[in-house]
Amino acid sequence: MPKVNTPSVPLNGLFGVNKPSGPTSMSILESLKKIFRTSPLFIDPNPPNPANKIGRKALKAGPVKMGQGGTLDPLADGVLVVATGRGTKQLARFLDCTKEYRTVGLLGCATDSADSQGAIVGTAPWKHITRQDVENILEKFRGEIYQIPPVYSALKMDGKPLYEYARSNTPLPRPIEPRKVIVHELVLESWDDAATSEDGEGHHFQWPTEVMSAEDKLIFDKSKKLVEDAEKTDAPPSSTDLMSSEPTLTSTDETVSTDPRTVPPTFTLRMTVSGGTYVRSLVNDIGAALGSLAHLVVLTRTRQGEFSLEGDKCIPWSVFEAAAAEEQQKYLEAKARGEVGKGSSTNAKKGKGNGGGNSSTNQEEEEEEAMANSLPVTQKEEKEEKKEPIELQAWEKYLLERFESV
Repeated sequence: MPKVNTPSVPLNGLFGVNKPSGPTSMSILESLKKIFRTSPLFIDPNPPNPANKIGRKALKAGPVKMGQGGTLDPLADGVLVVATGRGTKQLARFLDCTKEYRTVGLLGCATDSADSQGAIVGTAPWKHITRQDVENILEKFRGEIYQIPPVYSALKMDGKPLYEYARSNTPLPRPIEPRKVIVHELVLESWDDAATSEDGEGHHFQWPTEVMSAEDKLIFDKSKKLVEDAEKTDAPPSSTDLMSSEPTLTSTDETVSTDPRTVPPTFTLRMTVSGGTYVRSLVNDIGAALGSLAHLVVLTRTRQGEFSLEGDKCIPWSVFEAAAAEEQQKYLEAKARGEVGKGSSTNAKKGKGNGGGNSSTNQEEEEEEAMANSLPVTQKEEKEEKKEPIELQAWEKYLLERFESV
């Protein structure tokens, strides 16, 4: 385990988080900001305002400057590189670095988002596909390829993210340009049939239950056509040109079966790719190349640059969840003692004249400040005011052991 040294605060640098599936990358950052703003690791011991004190009560030092080195979809889990302070200037290199992923694709079905959180836009035959077919087709996707970014991506067009066009069912103003990426390694790790019982061997994935409406399907098809038109320009062939034949789409109005005898197999891939590679698109294109359809059901980023899930360099999200729960408990206990609310009148005065437009934001900020101001002054904090070494909480020690200062 890395050694904990006496830190130079406030901390400026990088660390890795093992993001769970579910929350957005932005919500992860917002949660970290709330935890960090009360920590002495992120408070300037020599603030511009000499009235500010050192320690856990120095909330007025302001929010911690933070950023992340590459967004993960809500569905995805794994390595999320986070930077604080001057470390944010180092994030650009993580956008272009090589990354490793482990992903699971489910055959026979395409969704509007190319993953299991989307709505079904079509189904196709899959029983003709074997493990060997997948092994054979992967060779066509190794090396330098051109991808059409999915409509559900963080890429922007005219200053607006593509996923906003997709979510609002607004057609794209022009075709999406193909992007060159490099697939350094692409390996089929497993081929799994559906389990025949709840605790039986095999996978337990199902197609999504939501089916795109006919009206939304028309708009989706228009957006899809813009994507296809991009491939008819002078740009190099994209990975979608590798499909053996155009899959035959069946009606999206059919009932989605949960019978394991009719649930397609999954294929699990391990890959090392260049920055900017869309794994969802890759899984989708592999399904098309097999003469069927496919969508992504699991996506784990196992490495980004020097940060990897192997070893203990990335911090489990549960560490920060426990820290947040502990701070919340302290706040509730202080509130029960009547120690919360001091200074709220000042905040109220500051909020006058805003017309109430930011009332919810102000209330949230006041509650966060109250949480910190409600923490009792302990013997430990008295030592902090005397500029003696502070005793770190468990999560702070855990972070410090894995923090890369810049």
